[in-house]
Amino acid sequence: MTRAPEDDVLHRTENNVSWITLNRPEAMNAVTWAQRERVIALLAEASADPAVRAVVLTATGKGFCAGADLRGAPAGGGDRVAGDVARMIRLGAQRLITAVLDCEKPVVAAVNGTAAGIGAHLALACDLVIAAEGARFIEVFVRRGLVPDGGGAYLLPRLVGPQKAKELMFFGDAVPAAEAERLGLVNRVVPAEELRTAAREWAERLAQGPTRALAMTKQLVNASLDGDRAAALAAEATAQEINMATADANEGVASFVERRTPTYLGR
Repeated sequence: MTRAPEDDVLHRTENNVSWITLNRPEAMNAVTWAQRERVIALLAEASADPAVRAVVLTATGKGFCAGADLRGAPAGGGDRVAGDVARMIRLGAQRLITAVLDCEKPVVAAVNGTAAGIGAHLALACDLVIAAEGARFIEVFVRRGLVPDGGGAYLLPRLVGPQKAKELMFFGDAVPAAEAERLGLVNRVVPAEELRTAAREWAERLAQGPTRALAMTKQLVNASLDGDRAAALAAEATAQEINMATADANEGVASFVERRTPTYLGR
């Protein structure tokens, strides 16, 4: 029985958490054009939906995402000309990674297995990464004679420093979950059977937090890696100015004064 295309990305919202699950286990979840577009759309919907206050990105089977699967992409018209590849990367892999980085809700990656190429970058673009003990991260591009794309040369040096990033990209060796945690690529490593529970606990905890403050915190941290100190401090002050007008900020201050646990509404 043939699976419908919409089944290649499973989606549900539960307890204010949007669960986005890649579902092509037979292909180690190598991401197709259609899957990519669906994930981008779901992340945009999560940003705009007040009922969604956190996101989990995960996959079925033994692989998190084995990279890009270009089968099923819209057919090109004729021979490739200069600019075609750059356009494909810009509109494809880079849009996917940017959608994660720019999502206004915190995104938790639950990495169930191998994350290779764009799959590794998809996980590393998330705000928090939980990996199963058997997961591996592979900068596979060099094995194919390719330059890393999908934001890899942007993400990796910011996580592990330029020297280690070059080592991972130059050799393309698989990095086991425990080593990934030691390097700072992963926040937590858990047994495979505990992965979804651990992701749910973190995501639902985030979903009970001050959603707008978390969104602006995410934006500040991401932007701080690209600008100078003056720009970072100016952005911080502006974000706090905006955030102080939210209901959750008022609730947070009031609960402190009244010595009670705050109840955040995400507004």
